[in-house]
Amino acid sequence: MTRLIVAAGGGGDAVAAAMLDAALYGTYEPAVILTYAWDRLLVDPVPGPRSPDDFTGLRTLTPHVQVVTADTEPVPPAGSTLPRLARELPQTITLIDPRHGAQGIAAQLTSLVEHLEPESIDLLDVGGDILAKGGEPTLRSPLADALTLAACCQLDFPVRLLIAGPGLDGEIGAGTLRRLLGRNIVTLAPEHVDPVDGILQWHPSEATAMLAATARGIRGLCEVRDAGLPVPLTDEGPTVHEVDLDNAFTRNRLARATASTTTLAEAEQLSREICGFSEIDYERNKATWLGTQQAQELDPKATLDQVTEFEHQARSRRISHTTFRRLAEALNLHGAQRETLKALLLDSHPEQYAAPLWHIPPTA
Repeated sequence: MTRLIVAAGGGGDAVAAAMLDAALYGTYEPAVILTYAWDRLLVDPVPGPRSPDDFTGLRTLTPHVQVVTADTEPVPPAGSTLPRLARELPQTITLIDPRHGAQGIAAQLTSLVEHLEPESIDLLDVGGDILAKGGEPTLRSPLADALTLAACCQLDFPVRLLIAGPGLDGEIGAGTLRRLLGRNIVTLAPEHVDPVDGILQWHPSEATAMLAATARGIRGLCEVRDAGLPVPLTDEGPTVHEVDLDNAFTRNRLARATASTTTLAEAEQLSREICGFSEIDYERNKATWLGTQQAQELDPKATLDQVTEFEHQARSRRISHTTFRRLAEALNLHGAQRETLKALLLDSHPEQYAAPLWHIPPTA
């Protein structure tokens, strides 16, 4: 009795899938998770999603689907969080290969269904940007969601679309999403976060970090990303809602346009035309810029002084929490400097760690 969870956007959606599996099924046989290897330059210096050719140690499940195992490693210079997830999660991690567009992903899904004969398939998106029309000014990462949505709609098997943490990705406001959401099937609680607690210590996903934080009762206003986007942490944060799959597909212009694509490049061009940008172009440009930066050893005192100044300014914006990624971006830190910063903060001010976020007290 296998369950399949498709992590719509990759990255932290795979971790959220493990939380959802714990919430809905507890200690029952762990699900199979199908996800992208796409870590958005936080772990992987190579722009765009990885394919099976970028890994060693994959295990063939079907002719179209590879399993990420404890022995899997990315081929340098590529990087990926998936091998470590495979080592630390009880769920089986399988790899979405987007090289052949939505048609290729649909073929992977069909292959999985025929092999696994699952009792259910859930398409999971954290935040809700899978419901974007395509022209929203705050939209940042529509391509992965559009491709998985388009592929799932072609599957000859019922698929349930689930939105966890409405608005937590900061791409569509919770107010807009509220009109589109169906029934709340579960509200995540601390016991659903506990199985992935160790993973949240190192995984860079901001939306999933906020999902976990709200499930633990953390409330406030969290600043994320390099742009410093404010995301409210409310009682809606830990909820998981069902949404009609066909309605989502009808609403998502990019998903409709990419449904017949057979290459990633074709899908990317459609994103440029419909959304006005390609997120992979953004990664290419940022990777080029990062390649010109030379990482230096952090000066602990100077770094803590910078954090203090950041917190002072954040209070003026009524920010109560931030992510470690946002802190690193604000301080212009990259690569190994990010982990050094986190270790420095946890050692100097452990009382401000609101797992897995960083708390900014109202007064210094």
